[in-house]
Amino acid sequence: MLELSHLDPSVLLTSHGLIALLTLTALEIVLGIDNIVFISILSNSLASKADQRKARQLGLALAMISRILLLLSISWVMGLDKPLITLFDHDFSGRDLVLLIGGLFLIYKATVEIREKVTGGDEKHGRSSKAKGLAGVVAQIILIDLVFSLDSVITAVGMSNEIIIMVLAVVIAVAVMMLAAGAISTFVEKHATVKMLALSFLVMIGMALLVEGMGEHINKNYIYFAMGFSVAVEMLNLRMARNRIMKS
Repeated sequence: MLELSHLDPSVLLTSHGLIALLTLTALEIVLGIDNIVFISILSNSLASKADQRKARQLGLALAMISRILLLLSISWVMGLDKPLITLFDHDFSGRDLVLLIGGLFLIYKATVEIREKVTGGDEKHGRSSKAKGLAGVVAQIILIDLVFSLDSVITAVGMSNEIIIMVLAVVIAVAVMMLAAGAISTFVEKHATVKMLALSFLVMIGMALLVEGMGEHINKNYIYFAMGFSVAVEMLNLRMARNRIMKS
């Protein structure tokens, strides 16, 4: 466990500390995009707008709490890289198992949602048939938050050795995501093609987690570039469709 004496606020008064805080906050926001997409899709399965908003807020609040707790238990987190079990002559650490479970869960949830969209199952049975209640949605958010939190915390540790900078970066990033989550959720739900794209992102992220869990490193920059390029193309498609409607 890290000692609370390491929480020295004077580091924030230095140029090095401020640059580290801004850089790490930006990285935490980028790493949180996939989390926002997942939370938005899950929360949109709830029937009422109030429950959807509550699920998003709870999900992001739990993400912030889990990240801070992991940061304060960084020695335990680093210990997750030690071999835990051996299968087929390959050593799996605790972190590997978490990534494998998280990847499988993401792929399962995304493919189920994609199937319902393609077959029209969500429209046929209505929104309420998908929803399992606020508690069920929040429970799923907690599960995947643990996976995303590991990625976030490991990145934070690699960027800074000051616990106060890491904690503040997480808090600021989650606050920004809370402000953006509602708009992103509404936009995703309003545009069917965007939701399908978001679900495809979740499948891709799930596959990346599986590969990472098998011990193979993936450069996340390639994944983020692919996601950014796909979003840019989709924005052009939406703009083109809107212009056609206006001209007709």
